[in-house]
Amino acid sequence: MKLEFRAVLFDLDGTLADTLADLANATNHALTALGCPTHLQAAYRYFVGEGARNLCLRVLPANRQHLADDALQLMRTHYEAHCFDETRLYPGILELVAALHRRGLKLAVLSNKPDAFTKQMIEHYFRPSPFEIVRGQMTNVLLKPDPTAAQQIAAELGVPPAQWLYLGDTNTDMRTAHNAGMYAVGVLWGFRERAELVESGAQCIVAVPGDILQLFA
Repeated sequence: MKLEFRAVLFDLDGTLADTLADLANATNHALTALGCPTHLQAAYRYFVGEGARNLCLRVLPANRQHLADDALQLMRTHYEAHCFDETRLYPGILELVAALHRRGLKLAVLSNKPDAFTKQMIEHYFRPSPFEIVRGQMTNVLLKPDPTAAQQIAAELGVPPAQWLYLGDTNTDMRTAHNAGMYAVGVLWGFRERAELVESGAQCIVAVPGDILQLFA
C-alpha cells in the first residue's frame, strides 16, 4: 500500500528515542527525595506519555498526590542534568529521517515532553535538524491527544492534516492522529504493545523504522 503523504509528524519518547531509563531515574530520584516508594523501570512504559505532571501523579501513592508539584520540580531538575545519560535514538531512526528528508517531505516533532526538553533533545541528536517544527508541551495548548498542536503544525507548514503520516508508540499518539485527521502509524519498538496500538486506532503497524518507507509512493 502506497499513500500520498507530504509530511510526517513524529512523537519523540518511544518513537524517535528510547528515553525510558532517564525518565524513570529522574522520577525515582524525586520519589526518593520525597520519601515515597519508587517503581521499576519497566513500569514507566505505562506511566509516561501524557505530560510530566501526569507522570508524577501516576507514580505518587494515592495519599501523597498533594506532592505532585514538588515531585515535578525535583524530577525536572534531575532530568535536565541527566537526560542524555542513557537515552539513545532507536536503531534505524537517523536513516529513516534522512531518507524522508531526501524525498522532500516536511518533517515535524510533537511531544508531550516539556517544550524546552523536546527542543534540546532534537538539537542534540539531529545536527543539522531536518525538522521544520519541533514542539513540546506549551502552556497555552492542550496536551495530546487533543489535536490542537498537531493541527497548528499542519497549518503552519501548509499541508492539510489528511496528507500527514503521524508516527507514535502509544494510544495517546494514535488518538491524536485520529483527532487531528492524520494517518495513524503505530511503532512496535517503543513503550507499548501491538494490542494497545490496534485498539486505539492504528491504521498501520511497523516493526522497524525502515518499514515506514514502504508506505510512500
